[in-house]
Amino acid sequence: MKCRPTYDGNEHRQSPGEGNCVISDFILRRPMTRGGREFDVVVDKMVYGGEVMGRLPDGRAVFVPYALPGESVRTALVEEKRGFARGKLLEVVTPSPQRIAPRCRHFTVCGGCHYQHIPYEIQVQAKTEILKDQLMRIGKLEDPPVQPAIPSPSPWNYRNHIQFHLDGAGKLGFLAPRSNHVIPIEECHLPEEPLNALWPQLDIEPLPDLLRVGLRLGTDDEVMLVLESSTDEAFDFSVDFPIAAVQLGPEKVHILSDSFFLERIVLDRAFRVSAESFFQVNTPMATAMVEHLLEHLPLTPETTLLEVYCGVGLFGAFFAPKIGRLIGIEISPSAVNDFTANLDEFENVEVYEAPAEEALPKLEIEVDLVVVDPPRTGLARPVLDAILQLNPTVLAYVSCDPATLARDAERITKGGYSLKQVTPFDLFPQTYHIESISIWER
Repeated sequence: MKCRPTYDGNEHRQSPGEGNCVISDFILRRPMTRGGREFDVVVDKMVYGGEVMGRLPDGRAVFVPYALPGESVRTALVEEKRGFARGKLLEVVTPSPQRIAPRCRHFTVCGGCHYQHIPYEIQVQAKTEILKDQLMRIGKLEDPPVQPAIPSPSPWNYRNHIQFHLDGAGKLGFLAPRSNHVIPIEECHLPEEPLNALWPQLDIEPLPDLLRVGLRLGTDDEVMLVLESSTDEAFDFSVDFPIAAVQLGPEKVHILSDSFFLERIVLDRAFRVSAESFFQVNTPMATAMVEHLLEHLPLTPETTLLEVYCGVGLFGAFFAPKIGRLIGIEISPSAVNDFTANLDEFENVEVYEAPAEEALPKLEIEVDLVVVDPPRTGLARPVLDAILQLNPTVLAYVSCDPATLARDAERITKGGYSLKQVTPFDLFPQTYHIESISIWER
């Protein structure tokens, strides 16, 4: 068996009598820019953020990326605080037997992936333990009921949306780790195949007002090109293959070609998703999350459900036919328009376009159930205070950041709720990101 060529042109070779690739010099001894003081440390615990923790000779914790628990690594410190330090990986002195060869030539140079050196089943197990650790340390929860993480059906080519930066020559790329430096790429193994077939064909002029270039995939492999700009003046645009194209300026949206929205299918239901609107990047896992909520929430014809950060209606469209009343709150005008279109058939639905912290205190209703799906920053204190004031029987928290979930968990517990279960969903294989759904009861 021959493995993929490494970034420097060498080949990984098969170990005698084994079916897996041995580790190449690309990972073990690749030349890297030196940082500060250098140490050999044994790392032993994976933590949120894609790093593994070890101890320096003075007892401080040190966090090193691209390592595995049990490995001895040489690290150069790039950040030092009184209680901890961060290092860059210079060399894996003693590799873990679990270490595998990365699939992508840009791994460790591009900041998009963090776990390609880890077998997928171990990634999933690690995310379960990391979420539990966050809830215990930050959330002050004793033995939280964290269920095993739900794995993605595919650990590769799962993203229906990808966003590129451009270097000075107009080449598509991603940001380097902990940097604003753009790394031009020649391959990426995270987008769905129709996107991967298209993006290398893009020839984009490096305009000073062009900030980012995105590609979105819809039903029947329809693709939308999204150009984010710092100007509201429309770009000159031409394309020699069928594609929808939209320019998002600070105040204006320009339809450059075809349409401003795509459709995604979840559980046989079509969702309109506009260029400005958020939608989960892993469609099979979005389906799994919908099914989880339908199974674990007490949805009856008498239920009044409040959905905060309701987006385009991914969850609400499945709640509405099962309950008496659905109230949505969403700040994005684009998402509100999509929500209205996607749930137009239901008479028991209303949506408010406003910041959650402004809309919630004005609601004079009694709710049985609240579902929240906030951004990575979690629930701002005024938002959570207003939700607790509504006093729902059940609160479902869809989180994309374990640290902010854990912070909010402490407040929710003090508000009189107990955590019944929390389930991680691996929407982002090869990365440290963790989605989860927690169910709280009063």
